[in-house]
Amino acid sequence: MPLKHAGVHSKGTLTLIDVIKSVKKHPDYRKVGAMALFIGVVRGETIKGESVSRLELEAYDEKGNEVLETICQDLEHKKGIVDVQIHHFTGEFDAGEDLVYVLVAGGHRENVFPILGKAVERYKKEAPVFKKEHIRNKKGKSKSYWVSEHRTKQ
Repeated sequence: MPLKHAGVHSKGTLTLIDVIKSVKKHPDYRKVGAMALFIGVVRGETIKGESVSRLELEAYDEKGNEVLETICQDLEHKKGIVDVQIHHFTGEFDAGEDLVYVLVAGGHRENVFPILGKAVERYKKEAPVFKKEHIRNKKGKSKSYWVSEHRTKQ
């Protein structure tokens, strides 16, 4: 079964190599002269210098798949773009682990870099993916919070 352009996936079910191979199987791959890739990873430290012990990511899968696919379809219609893929993972993650792959393939680097930025900004704003951060503050106290809740309380 071919890989879809986008989706929410359980951790460990998709590799970066899978994503690259799927782009290379695109019927218009012969038009590709550049691929740009964004890999979102778990940062091991918060802005306040607290240590992140792990993240939990959950998503409304059906809606997440729909939103991510819509973003990819919208951006694929831009000049010089052949393929756009966004794959976001759910589950429990340690610092340094991959959370999301965004890949844009197009005719030239000038085509792909701006679209890569747009794809990243759109999935961050639009996709129903929820992040719970587990941290240890500088005094060693552990706590956890849903990131959207924490931001609104600051």
